[in-house]
Amino acid sequence: MLRITLAAFHLIALGLGLGAVLRRGSTLREPLTVDSLRRAFSADALWGIAGALWLVTGVWRMAAGIEKPREYYEMNYIFIAKMVLFVVIIALEIPAVLALTKWRKALRAGSDPGVFVPVVKAKRIAVISHVQALLVVLMVFAAVTMARGYGLR
Repeated sequence: MLRITLAAFHLIALGLGLGAVLRRGSTLREPLTVDSLRRAFSADALWGIAGALWLVTGVWRMAAGIEKPREYYEMNYIFIAKMVLFVVIIALEIPAVLALTKWRKALRAGSDPGVFVPVVKAKRIAVISHVQALLVVLMVFAAVTMARGYGLR
């Protein structure tokens, strides 16, 4: 039952995260208002929760050998590629986290979004969000390929 539960939460996190990062990106392409920023913050929070759930369930499944022995993952070049994609997603997230955290504080302080949110930076985070969504989709292809036995050395 643990195997099914972890796999289900792993996939639920994937769906939630993909939708959230796409929503964050799309919202940051809109005119910047208090409402649009709140929607972007909401999507960003869901993206973070999904990422944490995805990471916890994935590490648990791998480290505990829930699906396959840990060595299967360590020796699988597609799994390694999948983890590289995950690290790239995390690296791309750093500037977004820094900017969105700063914008949240400014909004809470009552500042006007037109003053504290550079449109160019919002658009850049939107592009980064959509690139991250593409990387998530590539991770899905890697996972499906790996689950069918490909990638072993």
